[in-house]
Amino acid sequence: MKKKKILIVDDELDMRIFLSTLLETSGYKPVMTRDGKEGLEKAKNVAPDLIILDIMMPGEGGVYMYRQLKMDKVLNKIPVIILSAVAHKTFNHYIKMLNVRQDNTIPAPEAYMEKPPEAEVLLRVIEDQFALRH
Repeated sequence: MKKKKILIVDDELDMRIFLSTLLETSGYKPVMTRDGKEGLEKAKNVAPDLIILDIMMPGEGGVYMYRQLKMDKVLNKIPVIILSAVAHKTFNHYIKMLNVRQDNTIPAPEAYMEKPPEAEVLLRVIEDQFALRH
């Protein structure tokens, strides 16, 4: 069976190493990028099965990438797990504010986890996302 590709988009090297090690030892194929712009390009080129996305990153950060993903007719089908130091409530409020004057509203992510993640919980959330897709 082909390994599922998971795109990790996080500016923190320690978090990218932790996530890629966790995913690789759990049978997934991690692909890593450092920011939203690079992450969006990688998503288009690699067609990941799932994306783990940080929100607070320099440059075009996670919110920009998330919005672009959800507005794209192909990429919007990829489940996104937001993994961030930003509180879930704060992120939800921000998305509501972004949607106020938009014709195309941005949906909530498939899952949201606050940093630091517990390895077992993150793996369960990933497995749940794949189970929902099949």
